[in-house]
Amino acid sequence: MHHTFKPLLIKGKALLPIVQGGMGVGISAHKLAGAVAKEGALGTIASVDLRHHHPDLLEQSKATKVQAELDALNFEALAREVKLAKATAQGNGLIAVNVMKAVASNTDYVRAACEAGTDAIVMGAGLPLDLPEVTADHPNVALVPILSDSRGINVVLKKWLKKNRLPDAIVIEHPAHAGGHLGATKIEEIHNEKFDFDRVLTETHQIFKDLGLESARIPLIVAGGINSHEKVLHYLNSGASGVQLGTAFAVTEEGDAHANFKEVLANARDEDIVEFMSVAGLPARAVLTPWLKNYINREVRLQSNAKADPARCTQGMNCLSVCGLRDGLAKVGQFCIDLKLAAAMRGEVNRGLFFRGADSLPFGSAIRPVRELIDYLLTGQRPQNLAAI
Repeated sequence: MHHTFKPLLIKGKALLPIVQGGMGVGISAHKLAGAVAKEGALGTIASVDLRHHHPDLLEQSKATKVQAELDALNFEALAREVKLAKATAQGNGLIAVNVMKAVASNTDYVRAACEAGTDAIVMGAGLPLDLPEVTADHPNVALVPILSDSRGINVVLKKWLKKNRLPDAIVIEHPAHAGGHLGATKIEEIHNEKFDFDRVLTETHQIFKDLGLESARIPLIVAGGINSHEKVLHYLNSGASGVQLGTAFAVTEEGDAHANFKEVLANARDEDIVEFMSVAGLPARAVLTPWLKNYINREVRLQSNAKADPARCTQGMNCLSVCGLRDGLAKVGQFCIDLKLAAAMRGEVNRGLFFRGADSLPFGSAIRPVRELIDYLLTGQRPQNLAAI
């Protein structure tokens, strides 16, 4: 593969400037992350509830509602996935683990990932202000916050500087384009100009200057709506060091989800993609499948019946630090997100919640290998036997 882009440098390792975003529950596990890293890029395992890929752990979890025991099973699943991904990568690229700040036991997930041998921790869905101290015993693990505007980047940099730590890269995620949970507090905010990549890149380089960090050369990675070689070219020539894609990788042959999941994402039209409030208190974007359509129709009624009740967490996992359903928050989602995302991963089209980015996919509805996607993004060469889009 001949391309002219500079490598993405993380912790001294030269990578292709392509990052595969973390997608839970179980959408980006060891097969996808390992395949991406094997090509020399950054592959990401989403840490949350990977039991669903391990029947023995799933079986054990049916026998308990004890929080600590359920967490231990999840950490075991995460450790297995990291080891499998690293074996697939064969020493190429890097394997990252994505941990959402909104997950209640996020610090334990971070420690479990570090102990399992991850190369990097990626954290979004909240400001990862305590990440330097949580990972203090693992100085070789790269730390990569996901933020959406320069204000958030400024806050994280100033906090981390006091701890003598800098991010090894920063992912800048655009709420108007990304899939899943979005980096804005309200749905009305997701198209705000403050999130425009060109603006955030310019403002962030100015922040580096103001804080005397220019020589640190912290790579900036843009995420959301990157679906063509031309966009890669534009952003890598406009101050970004890499690009991150989620949905386009989720639908590759190596993606860890069921074939039905890939079909739902790949065949979604613009009018099938909607924004709504997640139980985590963040706006989210997904495909309008039968369950989501039904839920949105009932949302007002469900919200009017919201009440704080620990028994509403039927699995006893208490996976989120803030949960609209369990905590009775009438302004946000009223469903069990873990059950719905796990159903989507299993390909249950009528029952699952199918997170997806807003933009068209590089290969339309075609399900192709990871290698072809990376080749196309870097060189503009489309696979020869790809049907016209």
